[in-house]
Order: sequence, then structure tokens, then C-alpha cells
Amino acid sequence: MIEPQKMVSPENIKLWLAKYKTNGVDIALPELLSYRSLAHLLNLSPSRDIAGALSGGDRSKIKGRGMEFDEARHYQPGDDIRSIDWRVTARTGKTHTKVFREERDRPVFVFTDFTQSMYFGTAYLCKSVQAAHLSALITWNAIQRGDKVGGLIFNNQKDVELKPKAQAKSALALMQAMVDMHQPQFEALEIDAQAIFLKAVQQLQHIAKPGALVYLLSDFNGLNDASLAVISNIARHCEVKAILVNDPMEIALPSSSVQQTLTITNGFERQQVNLGESASNKEYQSQQASHFRTIKQAFAKYAIGLRTVSSALPIEQQLNQRDMGELL
Repeated sequence: MIEPQKMVSPENIKLWLAKYKTNGVDIALPELLSYRSLAHLLNLSPSRDIAGALSGGDRSKIKGRGMEFDEARHYQPGDDIRSIDWRVTARTGKTHTKVFREERDRPVFVFTDFTQSMYFGTAYLCKSVQAAHLSALITWNAIQRGDKVGGLIFNNQKDVELKPKAQAKSALALMQAMVDMHQPQFEALEIDAQAIFLKAVQQLQHIAKPGALVYLLSDFNGLNDASLAVISNIARHCEVKAILVNDPMEIALPSSSVQQTLTITNGFERQQVNLGESASNKEYQSQQASHFRTIKQAFAKYAIGLRTVSSALPIEQQLNQRDMGELL
């Protein structure tokens, strides 16, 4: 269960906005570039063996001549005599050969959701802005490691695909694409969130090569059985990490000393909630907890871990406080 978050003072929010060069609603290139200095906070080392016929800096299961020694085993007919381990051979009296693991690099894909429900925020940032900041942090970390990084960014109307590259200019291209794709919807617009999300993950399935590390950054409001099935197929060949971006008001209603009615909207539907009523607050919190629990269980069914990042705090603080640098 996701616990309600504490209120943050307006003074702190003002300081954070200035420090991270953001207004909390829109995104611009300078604020995404600033995360380059924070890239060391993440650890993108693979949590399982890398698979797939790639080349670069991480180890694969495929054994052969490469840059890193793996083991010594008994010599077999057909083995390259240049790989004979003479020290082990002399010690054991039996011919042994060295076996190496080929080095492989690992493409990193950042799947960033800019659909309608992501343009919501009641504290520090809109969820879409926080997703962009986290995407930038992951991108810079991958570049510093020497990994190729690419992405899929999508909103209500379209998506843009960036193929993995290991140069800093590819990171700049990805961040510029996020700036271009970030289009808050202020007009009432009814969309099929599930159809949009499904189309995006299907596109991701085509571009995410085996052995890749895939980050899904979304509130997963468009997740359904069909899109989850596609994600599970991706997870068979890639390491998938789902990160749910949420807002404090999606967990619990604001506290109020007096009873009042608050109107909230998702862009095309309006709903009234009652503040200051204990029963209403508990019911709302229970419903939201059930919603998030359903999403977590859906990913757990396919052994995909789900982490939560709040839009109410800077990413840097959440990484430090929760030691998520090792978990993301």
C-alpha cells in the first residue's frame, strides 16, 4: 500500500523549482540537461545476465573469445590451442583451456508517457514533468556508462521513436524530443487511454532488442490485459523496470478543518469530492489503494518489479531517502 505523503511547505517548493530550473508544468531543455550532474545517483548495472547478440561492455551468457576471462575447463578437441591455460595444466597434469565471456553492451530504452492523465500535479511538479526529469536522469547515467540509449515518447496524438546510440548527442536528441512532445491538454478532450497505451507498448516491442534494459515511466492508467501481455513478451527477452509516477492527491485527499466540496477533472470528466469528512476520505483512500495494488499485482504476475516515484518531491531526494539509486 502506498502511504499518504506529507505536505510540503510553499517555501521548499519555491526553492526546488529554482534549483531544478523548472516551473513544474512545462519542460525545457535546460532543466533536463541539469540532470547530467546527478547521473551518478543511479546504478544501472544489470540485475540479471544479459542476453542477445550485441557488442559492448556488459557480459553475456554466450561464451567464446572475448575481453574477460570466465573459467578454465578441460581441453576438448577443436579448442583453440592459443587459449590453453598452461598454469592450470601444469598444476593438474591435465590440459585445460581458458574460456572467455564476450563483452556485450546493453541498449537502454526509456518509455515515457505524456498522455492526458500525466498532466496532473497538486504539489511540486506535474507527473509528466517528473517523468521527463527521471527519463533525463536515466539517459545521462546510461551515456556515462557507455550504454546505448534510445526511447519511445508518446502523447495523446502521436509518438516518437529514438534508436539507441551511445553518443551524448543522442541524449540531447531524446531530451529535445521530450520537450517537443510535452503538450499539456487544457481543452476537454476525450481519449481512449488504453488504446493509446497499447499502441505505444506494441511499438516498443518492435524496437526493444533482446538484452535491453527497458524503463516504463507512466501512471499506468492506460494499462489493461492486452498491453500487459505485450509488456510480458518484452520482459521475456529484456530487463523491464516499471516506474509508476503518482501525485499525493491520487493517494489521499487533502486534509481540511472544515467540510467543503472540491471539483476535480481528468480533462473531460468532472467529479466532486468532499473534504473534511472522515468517512469520505477513508473511502477515497481505500479505492485508490486498491487501484495501485491492482497495478502492482498485474506486474508481479510477470515478475516485473514496480517502483513508485512521487511528483511531490525532487527525484534526488527520493533516491537518497529510499536508496532507490540501486533499485531503479
